[in-house]
Amino acid sequence: MPLPRSCILLAAILLTALGSTAAVAQEDKPLLTLDSFPASALASESSRFLHLQVIQPGKMESLFAQVPVAGLHALELTYRVRYRDVRRGAQPWYDARIILDFKNAKGETVAPGPPAPNFTGTSTDWRAETLRFPVPAGATQLNIMPTLFQAASGTLDLAALSLRAIDAALLPSAPGAAAAVVVDKGGKPPAQLHVDGNRLLDAGGAAVWLQGVNVPSLEWSNTGDNLLSSLVTAIEVWKANCIRLPVSSERWFGHQAEQKDGGAAYRALIAQAVLAASTRGGRIIIDLHRFRAPTAEDAAFWGAAAAAFKDDPAVIFGLFNEPHDISWEIWQHGGDVTDAKKGGDALAENKEAVTTFHTPGIQALLDAARATGARNVILAGGLDWSYDLSGILDGHALDDHGGNGIIYDTHVYPWKGDWQHKFLAVAELHPVLLGEVGCDIKRYAFIPPERFENPYTWAPDILACIQRHHLHWTAWSFHPGASPSAVSDLHDFIPTPYWGAFVRAALLGATFQSDKLR
Repeated sequence: MPLPRSCILLAAILLTALGSTAAVAQEDKPLLTLDSFPASALASESSRFLHLQVIQPGKMESLFAQVPVAGLHALELTYRVRYRDVRRGAQPWYDARIILDFKNAKGETVAPGPPAPNFTGTSTDWRAETLRFPVPAGATQLNIMPTLFQAASGTLDLAALSLRAIDAALLPSAPGAAAAVVVDKGGKPPAQLHVDGNRLLDAGGAAVWLQGVNVPSLEWSNTGDNLLSSLVTAIEVWKANCIRLPVSSERWFGHQAEQKDGGAAYRALIAQAVLAASTRGGRIIIDLHRFRAPTAEDAAFWGAAAAAFKDDPAVIFGLFNEPHDISWEIWQHGGDVTDAKKGGDALAENKEAVTTFHTPGIQALLDAARATGARNVILAGGLDWSYDLSGILDGHALDDHGGNGIIYDTHVYPWKGDWQHKFLAVAELHPVLLGEVGCDIKRYAFIPPERFENPYTWAPDILACIQRHHLHWTAWSFHPGASPSAVSDLHDFIPTPYWGAFVRAALLGATFQSDKLR
């Protein structure tokens, strides 16, 4: 006897529902786990993590798994990682990494693939990481290879490894999608800072160690280059707790020809950047990004900017980017700046017109900020493009007028020598921030060949010095167009191997061991 039509329809609906449930369950099932690798790769039967170790320097140690991905649109890789004494081999990419290689049905590599998570140095505490990425068109399988890729030494451990299919809507936003950034994260701003001897303390008396990056572009642009996405990535992904934000006094006051609003939109964008950092628990340095010596307009800037941010505990005032070719007396108290450069050991780091003008001095900028009632911590750079702080110990320390104190700012690059005299001696008495620090694989034209150093030797040494002396630092720079660059793009923010990989490792907790000074 045939079933009634209504029963047939009901059965079809039930089968469809069961099929959908099964499909969802199948999607929720991990595509890859630790069990996808040979049991011999586990550290032990009781230890649920993969363990790789360099046995012979320069020889690759790796594991391999294949995952079918036909019909999938996006993937999420999660894992916990720790590593010890990972030293690079003969090439920049000879390190510890997780290689992710998409293949098509013919076994050919399909591009673009995701950036390979890479690790150098030492990070002994387990750290959770997540990487989301699209499946390229035509890809049918993904090869996943945890590896010590011809590294000179080291161990790599991976736990809780899991690969899942996800909705493509969960992928990071496209370049320029600043509107997609949640500016106000809703978190509580960090406590106000104050200086105590050579330490920075918060309102509760706890020591604070500023570590982060520079997010440039507002010094040359009214709108910035993917500014908010860069700032949020630096804090949330790279774990920076401080952002140095270079800005322009000319753009703040709306003096650019294309600015028709008196600078209102520019000032609003800086306020958004401050909010994005502070509600994520980060601090932000408003860096007046000017050179040589300040002018009266720079003092006017600090009268306006300090008034705008005096009640924000997350904001530090970076008075003036890079003074140079003036005396310590003029640096401190002002005077006539001539068109004659000082020469000596300083290199001409920027091509700028050298003119004659009167400067009010750095103390006048501090006074302008304090006149607003702002107590925010002040950041002040020394001579030789902010590198040389030696004059601070020779009678040229600034007078803070009862504010929350001063951090002295040094800019350290591989062509700078005499670390002990130029900034380490000052750090024994005052807080010191390496407001700019970085290295490049290429030699800039102004650097003599004998003063160029391989970044793969310089980067770990300067980071070891920073960590050993507990110096504050913000790496230059989180922008591919401002060298030395820590990132190679403004979308995935892939770290450059010669500098960014070291910066990211340090911010994520890796330790560097070296007692070599320059």
